Amino acid sequence: MELTPEGKRLQESLSRVFDVIEAACNEVALAPQSQVLAVYCAPSFAVKWLGPRLPQFMQTHGDITIRLSSGAEAIDLTQAREVDVAITYGSAHTRAGLVVRPLGKERIVPLCSPSLIRADESLRDQMERLALIDSQLSRVSWPDWFGANGMVCPTRPRASFDRGALAISAAVDGMGVALESIRLAERELARGDLVAIGEDQFAHIARETHFLSYRQNEMHLPKVGTFVQWLVAQLGLELDT
Repeated sequence: MELTPEGKRLQESLSRVFDVIEAACNEVALAPQSQVLAVYCAPSFAVKWLGPRLPQFMQTHGDITIRLSSGAEAIDLTQAREVDVAITYGSAHTRAGLVVRPLGKERIVPLCSPSLIRADESLRDQMERLALIDSQLSRVSWPDWFGANGMVCPTRPRASFDRGALAISAAVDGMGVALESIRLAERELARGDLVAIGEDQFAHIARETHFLSYRQNEMHLPKVGTFVQWLVAQLGLELDT
């Protein structure tokens, strides 16, 4: 037996409804003063930036329980009612009733393990020789970077990853040079696991890559307003009024 097309559409619609019911039941089961905040987040941002900061948020705001899910695609908050706040990569759905704002420009730079850098060779020559790592979804490609610096992009094969977090991990392991966001690699840079190659020698490239979305009529809800204000402050941005 197979579902008809109508049955499949009904299944998809009912699944969303049941998800909302389950979330509501879980929220009611908490202490009376508790609130559940459902956050949908781009995977690499969740792992590399948001996740490490959530313990501090939860410690400060103990009455808010975070329910975090991740995905590479932008979601429509006018349809996905079970999600309160979305942080998406590359783009965001703009709809009437939604607030959408970029989370600031991110510098995209070559990153590699310090063990790969040679002191007796110019960085320009090393960039033409070192193995390069592709981030498939990145807003900036290697041809973009080499072109911005008046260089020819090498045509040799490159390792490729579909998540920025994976490209950064590969660079830490010494696989080659990743062209990735300073924001996502901040912990690896602080620990010395990665170095940014030639920040004072090469052209800087910055892009708005992550976007925050929430429903306008829910900003007054303590769980939404508190999280949005905290997130914007953590990024050093100003809250739009």
